[in-house]
Amino acid sequence: MINRRTFARLGAAAIFALGTALPAVAQPVVIKFSHVVAPNTPKGKGADKFKELAEKYTDGAVTVEVYPNSQLYKDKEELEALQLGAVQMLAPSLAKFGPLGVQQFELFDLPFLMGSYDDLRKITDGDIGQKLFGMLEDKGIKGLAFWDNGFKIMSANSPLHEPDDFLGLKMRIQSSKILEAEMQALGAVPQVMAFSEVYQALQTGVVDGTENPPSNMYTQKMNEVQKHATLSNHGYLGYALIVNKDFWDGLDPQVREQLDRAVAEATEYANSIAKEENDKALAAMQAAGTTEFYELTDEERQAWVDALMPVHEEMSGRIGADLIEEAHAALGR
Repeated sequence: MINRRTFARLGAAAIFALGTALPAVAQPVVIKFSHVVAPNTPKGKGADKFKELAEKYTDGAVTVEVYPNSQLYKDKEELEALQLGAVQMLAPSLAKFGPLGVQQFELFDLPFLMGSYDDLRKITDGDIGQKLFGMLEDKGIKGLAFWDNGFKIMSANSPLHEPDDFLGLKMRIQSSKILEAEMQALGAVPQVMAFSEVYQALQTGVVDGTENPPSNMYTQKMNEVQKHATLSNHGYLGYALIVNKDFWDGLDPQVREQLDRAVAEATEYANSIAKEENDKALAAMQAAGTTEFYELTDEERQAWVDALMPVHEEMSGRIGADLIEEAHAALGR
């Protein structure tokens, strides 16, 4: 029950907005939210928006500490940290769940599966999205929402116009068997590497190129060390907003209700700005002039599709042929 002092501070209108008065707490619940990208990316801005809304809607019952740019954990470490309770919230890229034993999330890594954000919503907001989140429960993880980054482009220090242009190139990928198969289908040599290490690896020639949405490429200054990029939009990079299940289930139901509200609004915000942020990042890199950006012709794009679509069948045993078929059906194919 809210005491008189709290009532006076909030005002009757604020209490009405909360719907049900939140329980008084001696110390706020702390949510450590760790992620690996810059604060000015779609995910970084989404995390900051969640912090703002969570603290507002819970009236100080929850404090959110956001740690960007791998300040706490790198790619391979963060999921284990969440399961152990060292952090409470993450937004890892969808490919990260493969090593956890939930390789069905690698559905999102299939090349040329989705061609638009409308396609994407048919997957994330439908039965498939809920089915995937359900697979995390016995790992001690609860899925809350899907957050967009955007569609990926390829970059290297040599032009990438045709599949043969990838032959022998060392291409950085995040850990994903699907992305390994993608690069191998192009004749490249996949190199799994933490996101925080990519700039230096490109700068020193440890790897020749990589794939990223423009916002990630720009905020990590990869355009400074990549001479060429192709606007292939061949794949999608997105995130799952997740929490430690025991932590989430143990919250006071009234607090959790307000956090659910913050999640919903932060998700709407993050996804609404994703395309805009990528468009702005691409324009900024084009203006910088350090990278030459190339638009595929229809014939070249078809050659990429022909080279990469066999990955769908090749990886059906890993992701599940039924799941891939369900995704194709949801997309009207």
